[in-house]
Amino acid sequence: MEKIRVEDLTFSYDKETNAVEHVSFSIEEGSYTTIIGHNGSGKSTIAKLLIGLLDKDQGHIYVDQDELSIDTLYDIRDKVGIVFQNPDNQFIGATVADDIAFGLENHQVGTEKMQPIIERFAQKVKMTEYMQSEPTKLSGGQKQRVAIAGVLAMSPQILIFDESTSMLDPQGKAEINELIQEIHKESNITIISITHD
Repeated sequence: MEKIRVEDLTFSYDKETNAVEHVSFSIEEGSYTTIIGHNGSGKSTIAKLLIGLLDKDQGHIYVDQDELSIDTLYDIRDKVGIVFQNPDNQFIGATVADDIAFGLENHQVGTEKMQPIIERFAQKVKMTEYMQSEPTKLSGGQKQRVAIAGVLAMSPQILIFDESTSMLDPQGKAEINELIQEIHKESNITIISITHD
């Protein structure tokens, strides 16, 4: 079953040169899809268009047959989680536990329900011993694990990794890629991995 369909997508930052030009593709539910290309090829722009952080100039984006628009934006965002290249830009809380809780708090999940979710996903990404640590003092790979836990806690149907390993050393890249593969094997989440590597 089709989870995402993109038709004739075009976008320009300066209204002169298109960053994305007449792009069409579809992604099946539960699949693992990689969007690969060199720096500046429009990969991250596509990710931002898929979640409505940028407004397309032309074309159509459908998630579960619903077209992305001002009316469907928040419903679609509830289905899509994104992990960005630099996890430092995603940290809000003073501790790892606070960061994993951030999205849940915004969705007004009660404390009693929230705590088991935080613990579950901290364990999933092997960060339980760092729950009271300050996120900015973690290694790059650990930071990405926290970012992934925070996104997973929101139970997304689609998970986008926007060059999430590009700032890591080879060991960190391997560990995060292995974690992403585990997540995909154990769930029915549709994964989109954006990379130039």
